[in-house]
Amino acid sequence: MTKWPSAFLAALALCLAGEPALAQAAKAPPALRTQDWARFVTATPEGGFRLGNPAAPVKLVEYLSLTCGHCAAFSQAVLPRLLTEHVRPGRVSIEYRNFVLNGVDLAAALLSRCASPSRYFDVTGAMLATQEDWLGRLSSLSAAQTGELQQLEPRQALPRIAALAGLDRIAATHGVSAQQAQACLANPQRLQRLVSMHNAATQLGVRGTPTFLVNGRLVTGVHDWASLEPHLRPPGR
Repeated sequence: MTKWPSAFLAALALCLAGEPALAQAAKAPPALRTQDWARFVTATPEGGFRLGNPAAPVKLVEYLSLTCGHCAAFSQAVLPRLLTEHVRPGRVSIEYRNFVLNGVDLAAALLSRCASPSRYFDVTGAMLATQEDWLGRLSSLSAAQTGELQQLEPRQALPRIAALAGLDRIAATHGVSAQQAQACLANPQRLQRLVSMHNAATQLGVRGTPTFLVNGRLVTGVHDWASLEPHLRPPGR
């Protein structure tokens, strides 16, 4: 697995050429015939993607890494119940903000954000659900392959990582063409967005993943449904 210095994100931002900026937030429909807010996704000013009612009284933010095993477990064990009981009726919204931890995570995050905003949670969910598979492909690389990756410039390494892991194939099943994937992996504005999100999260006190905010307040000790649910009650209750 490629390991770059902690400053690789900022350095990488300087070596990529210009591309169009991140897609804007999905426009709200004129009216929703049902209250199924679990089908409504918007991009947020902070660079994340929100699933649910933008006016929900409880706004949950998860800082996640796509290479984080605890994030994958949380997605599988907790997210379905959260969506069914709280997001769908509009009481809670959940926003994902990528907190990139390494080069593999960077490639995965860029591809997940390459899909249209309405499909971001689908791509992210698919990557988390198959995390062991694609990380396993990378961990089984030969010494020669690993050495080759480590010799590549970041803008060359990212597409190679995506191909070796099969991340590009996951993105393709959600509407991201090979051409779009290549453009996203070489897009400095998208990269800088991830750098900015990482820096902003660090200033808030985020040190690892998953980390949660509830209505803008950092909460600790959240790792399963029992520890999350008390934070989902509307303010004043």
